[in-house]
Amino acid sequence: MIYVVRHGETDLNKEGRLQGRQGMPLNENGIRQAECLRDKLSEIKFDYVYSSPQERAVQTAEIVTGIQASIDLRLDVYDLGEADGLKKSDVKWSGVIPDGRVYKGVEEIHSFIKRVSEFMHELEDKADVRDVNILVSGHRCTTGCIGGYFKGLPEDGDILRFSSENGDYREYNFNSSADL
Repeated sequence: MIYVVRHGETDLNKEGRLQGRQGMPLNENGIRQAECLRDKLSEIKFDYVYSSPQERAVQTAEIVTGIQASIDLRLDVYDLGEADGLKKSDVKWSGVIPDGRVYKGVEEIHSFIKRVSEFMHELEDKADVRDVNILVSGHRCTTGCIGGYFKGLPEDGDILRFSSENGDYREYNFNSSADL
């Protein structure tokens, strides 16, 4: 099974701000969310633990599993460029992402999807992956993209619908594209 975890809350989440690559740690509530998730998943023995390089994702993975996470740069949060840290209500949007014509440095969505998909393809190609439990810790965008990997990318491009709330998770299985 693949357990795709969205990191716990940070101060920027609490303030309703976009959060990209600023390396924010979990706040007290985020730590509690990760501890609650650890309790929910306590019966599962994780064979592999992967995380985005962002501190909040690493903290969540390690609190939940008690295992040092393997960092993979392909799981890094979507690069928001100049929109990073802005209040969501103040951002000019192009669909579900900040408008790259307004904000410099915004990552191209197809490049983002490609890098996350490459990670998932590599994971799926491992011979023993079907018989193990894997935790992948990331962000709203990465967890949504992984959901799209299993369920298919939506026509409208809104992969965020496949994400979970802060400190929550979704389960997937490489043997079936169905959400479990």
